[in-house]
Amino acid sequence: MSEQQRAGRGSTSAGLHVLGVAIRREPWVFAASTAGSVLFGALTVADAWVLGWATDHVVLPSLRDGEVRPGMLWAVLGLFVGVALLRAVGIVARRLGAGIMQYRMQAHTRRAVTRQYLRLPMEWHQRHPTGELLSNANADVEAAWSPIAPLPMAVGTVAMMVIAVVQMFLADVVMALIGLLVFPAVVATNVVYQRLSQGWATRAQELRAAVSEIAHESFDGATVVKTLGREAEETARFAERSHELRDANIRVGRIRAAFDPVLAALPGLGVLVVLAVGVSRVQSGATNPGDVVTVAYLLTIVSFPIRSIGWLLGEFPRSVVGYRRVTRVLAATGSMTHGTVTLPDDGEGARLGLHGVHYAHEPEQQLLAGLDLVVEPGRTVALVGATASGKSTLTTLLSRLVDPREGAVTLDGVDLRDLAPGELARVSALVPQSAFLFDDTVRGNVTLGAPVDDDAVWAALRTAQAEQFVAALPHGLDTPLGERGTSLSGGQRQRISLARALVRRPRLLVLDDATSAVDPEVEARILAALRSGPGRDLGTTVLVVAYRKSTIALADEVVHLAGGKVVDRGTHEELLVRDPAYARLVNAYEQDAEPAGALS
Repeated sequence: MSEQQRAGRGSTSAGLHVLGVAIRREPWVFAASTAGSVLFGALTVADAWVLGWATDHVVLPSLRDGEVRPGMLWAVLGLFVGVALLRAVGIVARRLGAGIMQYRMQAHTRRAVTRQYLRLPMEWHQRHPTGELLSNANADVEAAWSPIAPLPMAVGTVAMMVIAVVQMFLADVVMALIGLLVFPAVVATNVVYQRLSQGWATRAQELRAAVSEIAHESFDGATVVKTLGREAEETARFAERSHELRDANIRVGRIRAAFDPVLAALPGLGVLVVLAVGVSRVQSGATNPGDVVTVAYLLTIVSFPIRSIGWLLGEFPRSVVGYRRVTRVLAATGSMTHGTVTLPDDGEGARLGLHGVHYAHEPEQQLLAGLDLVVEPGRTVALVGATASGKSTLTTLLSRLVDPREGAVTLDGVDLRDLAPGELARVSALVPQSAFLFDDTVRGNVTLGAPVDDDAVWAALRTAQAEQFVAALPHGLDTPLGERGTSLSGGQRQRISLARALVRRPRLLVLDDATSAVDPEVEARILAALRSGPGRDLGTTVLVVAYRKSTIALADEVVHLAGGKVVDRGTHEELLVRDPAYARLVNAYEQDAEPAGALS
């Protein structure tokens, strides 16, 4: 428990810092909600004054005289109703302001986190699990600003406490001093409660993120889990963290269950003592019955501000953990810089160049080592290489998902790092092997919201050999595809993904084994359409990671990669003759494919 306690001790000052950030960003909303809370507090205290005044001027005279004067009764009723209405206005202002402030801060932070996710390079994302990133953008953001909800009430009730204490002393100094003896007891009890609960609350917030990570990973890998019969193991892994979270929350609940009755009982004990002393003072003539009622009622009010501050402090552990996790994302470095250069849109293919390119995820894992390659405009080049030769890494560099450690990748002689934001996406397109489709219609998945007419969409689908099966769907282009395109086969998803790239008529098209899930006959038609269809009318430069001979044979040139370098290049026939390693590689691919085809 010592670690949790140490974490809890620093959460009060850190929590106040988090609230300071919110107040500085939304000062007027905070001021309005606090004003409403102060109004509520002042009028709650006014209730005690009205009660005491009614006791002395209406209740006791009525008991003494045996009759109630209607005018005084209406005066008391008017006072109570007026105070209640104004207090209701204060409650509305307090809650509305707190809600606006809290949700504005959540929205602002979520947008900031999302923008940071988009700015950070893929290598940063590869080091952080998806579940953690989801938790940062959702649960952590909500936790970070959770203290805003009780903040205006806590500030307002402090004012209420000050007003109540002053009113108690004005009513009767002796009873006020006796009643306020309960104040140190309530404060001490609350401090002990916070000290014991903060550490476990912090631990619970950390475990929420861990549970989210495991859940996302299990759901995302549901196919692997079910096909390999790992349901029990995944359930056990999830249950272990869930039980830890349950136990932490139970510890917090037990601590609160022990202290809540004590905190609620202390003001009641103080009221009993004040009433006992007050009866004696009334009998001796030292005070009036109305003052006894006023002090007793005010004493119950004084305990409420302390409790509300306790509610605020109770939110600090979760808030601090969430805020720190969010700020770690916002402070992450590695965002890609951009220049101001734009490329011509002249309908010609782009000239691609890689000059001394080095790349490695880790220093000891060199993936590209001084790679040099130039692809002339309008050429179709096939990249061939064994596993880990650098093919997929090269495609991520060409799409600038990552930047080289050394060297430069150029398009029309311009370093990709010098291009204006969005310029590379405008003139090039990457079609990865793993086709991702959104839970949208066919049209939405192809256009992604771009202003493209249906004729262009159908032309792209035709080139990708997807026109026929899309036309056969129940609603054609308006057919919903489901999450990740689950209503389609793997080959159909790849063809929709390819059409998405083609509809933009890119000057550079990079295909990372983008037709691996379609049969060879369909693949041949796709590649033939790429050579003679709309893309070739523009002279599109095509770079394709290839394994099948049918794909390789359609390329103008083949580049053989090995060890992160270009070891040979030429036509398929030329490399078969002079590059034994290349011949063994493509023949091995073909031999592996034949049994698979026979089985299918």
